[in-house]
Amino acid sequence: MTDPVIVSVGSSPVGRSELTGRDLFSVALGEAFEDLPAPAEVVEALYVGNQSETYEHQIMQGTLMAEWAGLRNVPAERVEGCAAAGALALKHAVEDVRRGTHDAVLACGVEKMTAGGTGGATDALSAAFDRALEQRSGVTAPSQYALLAQRYLHEYEATEEDLARIAVKNHANAASNPRAQFQSAVDVDTVLGSDYVAPPLKLFDCAPVGDAAATVLVATPDVADDLRSSDDRVRVTGAGSAANNLSVAERNMTFPEGANVAAERAYDQAGIDPVDVDVAEVHDAFTICEALLAEAAGFAPAAAASSRRSPPRSAPPAGPTSG
Repeated sequence: MTDPVIVSVGSSPVGRSELTGRDLFSVALGEAFEDLPAPAEVVEALYVGNQSETYEHQIMQGTLMAEWAGLRNVPAERVEGCAAAGALALKHAVEDVRRGTHDAVLACGVEKMTAGGTGGATDALSAAFDRALEQRSGVTAPSQYALLAQRYLHEYEATEEDLARIAVKNHANAASNPRAQFQSAVDVDTVLGSDYVAPPLKLFDCAPVGDAAATVLVATPDVADDLRSSDDRVRVTGAGSAANNLSVAERNMTFPEGANVAAERAYDQAGIDPVDVDVAEVHDAFTICEALLAEAAGFAPAAAASSRRSPPRSAPPAGPTSG
């Protein structure tokens, strides 16, 4: 099997936008294909990562975005996995090309979270939690992750200031990113002085609601050769995913096993170890997310795991995410 190649990428700015989801997708698509042939001349399949249909009351996202891209009669599917939806769309595209199912596949992630207001976004995100055990108890995303943070701080030698430093690092990255929702740095005192959303998580520990879209064109090396110089391409050597128990009550609250298994699968496929990674984008919807996932991926010593790859002696820091 040949390693797939990322030929081009495109994205919209992140934040509150007057554009609809399909228009945000068009912005990202336009950038990805700015110096390439039209999508209809290249793309053989499309995967659309989309967390919730409730924001714009719209299902059939695969068909809709295929139409918006000028694609006709190609396989076009929506991929759902809450915050992992876009990453799963990319993984499907990579696997299609690697298997030889298609020579060029477009993956995208699109969300219009502000369409339903704060209440709509809260309800849509709560749908990611177990209905019987959590939703009916009034659990929301901030309260769910606050439970994880409380347990983590209770069991290990970590403090709210440690979480605050994650927010400081991510805001520093966002300050130099023209597409970030908030482009200003903060300090530890600012984070610690902000109001609690769900203790121990404060305002700056929590990601805001925003609208955005991103697209990635994945192709075989031969197709990539016809489209772009090899200097502008990225080879995909590994990808992995794994499901874990949905209810937090059924999981290890301080070590996300599914994320660890997914990372191990990607490392094994690529033939590397965590120490070989120079840049990592770690999910940080809440600061506790990044702490847990950085450990699960092997970028920091794990506080709670006994069955995982030994952390590197000098591991790279968790990488930049846009704040």
